[in-house]
Amino acid sequence: MKPFRLAPLALAALMAGCSLIPTYQQPAAPVAGKFAGDTGNAPASTPVADLGWRNVFTDPSLQRVIEMSLANNRDLRVAVLNIEKARAQYRVQDAALFPTVNASAGGSGSRTPADLSSTGEALTARQYSASVGFSSYEIDLFGRVRSLSAQALEQFFSTAEARRSTQITLVAEVATSYLTLAADQDQLKLARDTLRSQSDSYSLNQRSFELGAASALTLSQAQTSVDTARVDVERYTSQVAQDRNALVLLVGADVPDELLPQSLPDGTAAAASPLATIPPGLPSELLQRRPDILQAERDLKAANAYIGAARAAFYPSISLTASAGTSSSQLSGLFKGGSGSWSFAPQISLPIFDGGANRANLKIATVSRDISVAQYEKAIQTAFREVSDALAQRNTLGRQLDAQQSLVNATAESYRLSDARFRRGVDSYLSVLDSQRSLYTAQQNLITTRLSRLTNLVTFYKTLGGGWTENTGTPI
Repeated sequence: MKPFRLAPLALAALMAGCSLIPTYQQPAAPVAGKFAGDTGNAPASTPVADLGWRNVFTDPSLQRVIEMSLANNRDLRVAVLNIEKARAQYRVQDAALFPTVNASAGGSGSRTPADLSSTGEALTARQYSASVGFSSYEIDLFGRVRSLSAQALEQFFSTAEARRSTQITLVAEVATSYLTLAADQDQLKLARDTLRSQSDSYSLNQRSFELGAASALTLSQAQTSVDTARVDVERYTSQVAQDRNALVLLVGADVPDELLPQSLPDGTAAAASPLATIPPGLPSELLQRRPDILQAERDLKAANAYIGAARAAFYPSISLTASAGTSSSQLSGLFKGGSGSWSFAPQISLPIFDGGANRANLKIATVSRDISVAQYEKAIQTAFREVSDALAQRNTLGRQLDAQQSLVNATAESYRLSDARFRRGVDSYLSVLDSQRSLYTAQQNLITTRLSRLTNLVTFYKTLGGGWTENTGTPI
């Protein structure tokens, strides 16, 4: 082939590689370089985001419940299906880069009556054809089709990150719901024990009243303790049932009774969690590991790619329609020599006047990109706030738990002494009632504090992007 014939082909190939997508630049993180409450301890041997949930949630029953939720939860199932949908949409868009080749075959026949024929005789005409070709294939000179394909690819990646985020959230929610059910089981047991104790005390006071050794006021005051405990028993019975329903919804299937928690694990066990060590330099790692931040960045890249398609609308577009085949008036002669046929119809479209529609579309694309930048920055700020909050709570919960345990011990001793003084006739029953209420409240708050400490570890693990792997270093 002569050089001057190669030149147009080379020019077309060069122009087909043109892209009008703006160069992507990752926005600077609009947050401080260190988390509030970060103590700057030595880095952990394994980043938090790489810790498998089985290595964090070591209770066998809880592990089984989480495993069930990953298999049955409907939100996670929808997230997985959204990935498949986005993958198919990308394939549809990417297919536009290639011509669609179709094969066709057909035949037609017609008869003209004699009185309408120019020859005065009836005429019969038949035509048969077979061809292979493509129609309206756009030569992507300025990257419009490739820009749309790049946008669809980034949207596919975004749905994959959304699926990871959904799974991490699910693992954390199941663990939190499981622990909440355990705490309410403890609250119910405490209310029942208190009801039993106060009922026994009321019976003693009632006998004393019948013997004239106790006043009606003392008996009435004892009744208030019994009724308070009865109210709490019913309240926590209802709460335990609601907690179980919430856990079943998260799991997506009925949870066997043998897997349900009966009480919170001992508070000292939480201290051994691998989340206790906070690696320095964590903020930069968080940007690379939290799927919601990665999802926001993928959305930003998709919006950036669409700008290329909006820019390409200002330039000419070329589409081709071509076919080659054979045709004949007789079916037997369809593939004989001399029956070949072909058609070639290039078309160029040059925008001249569109009433400002292209400029408006470019403005929409640019503003959409700016919106995605703001959403990406907000995702970073939200993540940093969640981690900082978890750190602030974690740094105080240990001391709070120690103080609450000390308060329970002190109020228990106060209640014992008040009851002894009342039995000896030194104090009124009102002091016993006050001490008993203080002890009951302190015991309830101790359960709540233990739950807060455990759920804080779950939240901390989630906010640092953990929960994606089943075992440390092994993806699900």
